[in-house]
Parts: sequence; C-alpha cells; structure tokens
Amino acid sequence: MKPITILVGALGGDGGGVLCDWIVAAAHSQGLDVQATQIPGVAQRTGATTYYLEVVPSRGSHGTVLALNPAIGEVDVALATELLEAGRMIFNGFVTPDRTTLIASTHRVLAISERSAMGDGSFDVGRLLRAVKERSQAQILFDMDQAAEESGGVINAVLLGALAGSGRLPIPDAAFETAIREGGKAVDTNLAAFAFGRGHARGELEQAVREHRKRQTAAQGVEDLIARARRSFPAASLDVVEEGIRRLAAYQDRRYAALFLDRLAGIDAAIVREVARHLAVRMSYEDVIRVAQAKTSRERLERVRAEVRAKPHEPVGITEHFKPGNEEIAAMLPPKLARWLLAQPKFHFPMHLRSTTIWGFARLRLLAGLRWWRPYTWRYVEEQAQIEAWLGQIAAAQALSLDLAREIAEAARLIKGYGDTHKRGLGNYRRITDEIIAPALAGRMPARQAADAVANARVAALADPEGDALGRTLTAVAAAAGITTMRHAAE
Repeated sequence: MKPITILVGALGGDGGGVLCDWIVAAAHSQGLDVQATQIPGVAQRTGATTYYLEVVPSRGSHGTVLALNPAIGEVDVALATELLEAGRMIFNGFVTPDRTTLIASTHRVLAISERSAMGDGSFDVGRLLRAVKERSQAQILFDMDQAAEESGGVINAVLLGALAGSGRLPIPDAAFETAIREGGKAVDTNLAAFAFGRGHARGELEQAVREHRKRQTAAQGVEDLIARARRSFPAASLDVVEEGIRRLAAYQDRRYAALFLDRLAGIDAAIVREVARHLAVRMSYEDVIRVAQAKTSRERLERVRAEVRAKPHEPVGITEHFKPGNEEIAAMLPPKLARWLLAQPKFHFPMHLRSTTIWGFARLRLLAGLRWWRPYTWRYVEEQAQIEAWLGQIAAAQALSLDLAREIAEAARLIKGYGDTHKRGLGNYRRITDEIIAPALAGRMPARQAADAVANARVAALADPEGDALGRTLTAVAAAAGITTMRHAAE
C-alpha cells in the first residue's frame, strides 16, 4: 500500500509544527501508520521551513517503510501558508500536474528581497497564480490569513480544515477536531477556523466539479474539432487551442470554432500558443450579447452571493448599470444602418436594470439569445476584418522574425472590453500598427529593433490608456529608427 505523501511549506510563526502534530494525532487515532519529518528554518524565508509526512491509507499495514524526505514528482498533497511558499515548492519540482493537490493561501508576506528593492520588487502574483494552476492537478486556493482573522483562529487551523475538506486523507473530520481539542491551544477559535477552511475547500471542489462538467458540456459537438487540433498543433499549445474551441463554440457556434482552427493553420508552431490565446479572446469580443450572457449566468450569481457572504435563505438584489449610446446600438445593427447612426451626433442614456427580478432577468436573457443575429451586425463585420488584418501582419512577420511575430500577437492585449475602453485600446493599437509594425513589414525598420519597439509601445499603452506615454515612446522609436511617424507628418 503506497503511502499518501504530504509536504507543508510555512513561514515562521504560522504554526507549521502544530499543523503537523494535528495530522499525526488524527492519523494515529484511526490506527494509521504515519511518519513526520520537521525541518525548521529561520524567519523571513532566508531558510526553508518545511514539514514532510507520509500516511499509510489503511489499517493493518504496520511495518511499511516510510521516507524521511520528499522526492521530486512524488508529492500527493502540498500545503502552503503563503502564496510564494507554493511557488517555492513548484520551483523545486515537488508539485506536479499529474499528481499533486495544492492547498495554499493566496495572501502575500513580502520576502526580504522584495522589501529591500529600490523600486517595486514584489513578485508578479498573476504569474505565480498561473504557475500554481498549470503545475498542479487540483487546487484549493483562498485567503486563509483573512479567514483565520475572521474566525478568530490561526492560519494552520484553516489549512487543516482545507486539507480535511479536500478528501485526500482517509481521516474523518471528527478525528481532526479531536486532535485540535487534545492539543489544548485556543480550542474554540481553532475549531471555528478548521470549520471555515473545511467548508471553503468543499465549496472550491464543488465549483471545480461544476467547471469540469461545464467543460464537458462545451466539448459536446466539437469533439472532431478537438481531435483535429490534436493532430495539427504541438502538444504544448493544445491546452489553449482546445479551450479556444470550447470558448468559441459556446460564444457563437461550431462553425465559428472551426474558423478559429482555420485561422491558426498558417501560424508557426513556435508561436501558435500565444496567437491562439489572443485569437480566441479577439473572436469572442465583448458586445451586448456577450455582456447579457455573462450577467445572467448561474456562475456569476453564485460568485456575487459568495462575495457578499449571503446565507442560503437570504435574498440578494443586483442592479445593473448601463449607459448605451449610438455606438453600442450601432454595434448590433446591420452595417449600412449602423454607419448612418454613427454619423449622427453622439448620445447616451443611462439605464438601471435589476437582473434579480423576473422582468429584468428576462430582458437580459432576450439579449443573450441573439447569438444567431451576431454575424449580421456591423460590429461583427468590423471585428473580423481587423482580426484578418492582424493575422496577416503576424504571417508576414514570421518570414522576418518570430520575435516580431510574437510581439505583434501580444499587441492584441490592447484590444479589450467595449464602449470607451475598447475605443481607447483600439486607437492605441492602431497607432502602434501605423508607426511601428507597418514600417517594419515594409523593410524600413530592422525586425529585431521593431520587436523591441512593439513591446515597449505595448507596455506604455497598457500603463497609460490615455496615450501620453505611448506618444512619447513612439516618438523615441521613430527617432531611433530615423523614420517619420504619421503624427509628425501631419504636423
């Protein structure tokens, strides 16, 4: 009988040793063999503070030889009292996508290197979360530090509750609770923290099951497209490509998902993953139909109830705020009629709609049901033309430099949202296209210099959506390349 392996990463003062003792006591109470190794470090992460346990999952297996230290790729459950500790375990190879359930708090305690940096030295949390989700088989992630504060306990009790809620150990909840009582330390508050962590973990797992079923449902009817993707694209890109297929089939229909694959056919294998990610997002652009779909989804209502901490019997009211104008209305009209409306003076009118009432919900569902009309709208025609132009630039850049092609693909990050947000992002994207990408593809700028220039311009545009930083960057790029920008020519 193979033991269940558990690795705990903790900071000094988080009670990792006590957590380890609780697990050992609970396992012994069930007649299970267990072995624990504690490696105390020093504070503030200048040394590792880790705990390793092996639990034999059945009684009567006495005499089983258990290891003292974790082996790379052979950890079943990883527990982390802070997000960067989870990152440490991933970096060291203990967390693997084919085996490990990762249970971690999402709060941050800055390391010394982060605190002592001259500027903002904090680690990129978004990058860390992506690594957590990509490199583990299952995840239970929430702010356990806040949960401990609200329940009056400490973070190790919340983490123990999350472990119990994960169902990875053959130990009943009562055994863990008994271990806390026998420990004799802040029993009532630690039991409350344990219950909080257990409930949250089970909620996370139920949500994961719902997401899995949703993905299975979304895959129905596109199995042949997924099989085609697996034959056509490298394995490293399939997670994104397959998700794009499911996303676009749900957004529009199967034919639209097939168009997604057709558009990827000419993309170099080295950059197909990046292009697929941005292409799927661009093809599922935000419009009134998409917004109505999102606002009436079950998942959104459940998320709102969780955020306001509403009890099952408590009603929740949601008021949606809209401010449609002629541009939003034109987006849903046929191209000829839309162009006429856009030529009129701009107007907006505010709307307040309660999506938790029957009438308000029905109005949004009516809009969400207009997917069939989307291909006939002005916005659809415009978006498809822009996507084709963007893909054409990527294809042309591939012949010059894959780095340039990749940066052109990444420039699509600027195009997002709807209304004024979309308009500003699209305007900045077009400036980068006109003043850097077009000259580079025409041979008036070296490909390597152009790749760096597109990256710098993108960062400037994201940092300052109003365009001032982008303007300064484009001026510097033009001066360095010895070309005249369109803005300078107009002046």
